[in-house]
Amino acid sequence: MSQQALSLTRPQKAAAILVAMGKPSASKLLKFFKQEELKALIEGARLLRTIPQADLERIVAEFEAEFTEGAGLLDSSDQMDTILNESLSPEEVSAIMNGRQQEAEPEGPPPIWPQLEKLDPARLGAFLQGEHAQTAAMVLSKLSPQATANVLLTLDKAMRADVVKRMMSLSKVPEAAEKIVEDQLRSRVLTETSSRDTSVGQARVASVLNEMEKSQLDEVMQDLEAAGTPDLDGVRARIFSFDDVPALSQKARVAVFDGLSTEVVTLALRGAQPDMAEAVLSAIGARSRRMIEAELSQDANVAAADIAQARRTIAATVVRLAREGLFDLPSAQNAEAA
Repeated sequence: MSQQALSLTRPQKAAAILVAMGKPSASKLLKFFKQEELKALIEGARLLRTIPQADLERIVAEFEAEFTEGAGLLDSSDQMDTILNESLSPEEVSAIMNGRQQEAEPEGPPPIWPQLEKLDPARLGAFLQGEHAQTAAMVLSKLSPQATANVLLTLDKAMRADVVKRMMSLSKVPEAAEKIVEDQLRSRVLTETSSRDTSVGQARVASVLNEMEKSQLDEVMQDLEAAGTPDLDGVRARIFSFDDVPALSQKARVAVFDGLSTEVVTLALRGAQPDMAEAVLSAIGARSRRMIEAELSQDANVAAADIAQARRTIAATVVRLAREGLFDLPSAQNAEAA
């Protein structure tokens, strides 16, 4: 230690520490000093010169040692309460008074339930199908009502009834048991999903392909198949074009065309084959059908681009309703059968 540091008085050391703390922190502390103490600090600061970093660190260490031993820095507990209440949050004060460390507790794994709700319901349902019904009931009780309903619909009827019955009588699950289930879900469902689930990419590719004409779509699919593209069945199961309308069930076609305007349907049927026209018109009410047939019987100068756009609108509607669970796409049914 330098000669200067050795010869510093206690007020000078206190002034050095306050200067090192900076104005915001030091100003908070100065109001707790008595008038004579402030005078001593000011006089000490006037005589203070630049202190090397090493000496300053030794002064701080000396202060820490005296503070730990109890050097009598404050006169009363009232002043300590004032410092605590003005400097710390209520939570921090409570933590200090209860003897807890203020160090941040190590974070555990992220919550698993929001991640499960983002999964494909069929994937989670397939996992729960092989588990005990009580385990499935506990898992589903942690999910949102919509997510729970979607997963329940993927279970076998017998399993579904048993799970619902157990959910109705489910009491608080012991924390240890809940942690075991969470660990299993994290390792057997989420880990596998993150490494193998390509459904998002498949849906993205399918949405692009669904914007193409039938001939273009078929050509791209052939190229992908020739290139050995993996998981192509998942893409194929999400593809739908206007030409696939006759493959939809009557119920599905009614659901699709019930929400479409007659203008869109009329445009889409311009130049369509008779079997296609019948597949569409048979799913429409009698009054709307007569209006559309009357329009189609008249010659009209309609741009091919407008017809193509109307057909893409219908195809997009089919894909959206299938995604909402109203029915399955023909391509998905074929993939499942295969």
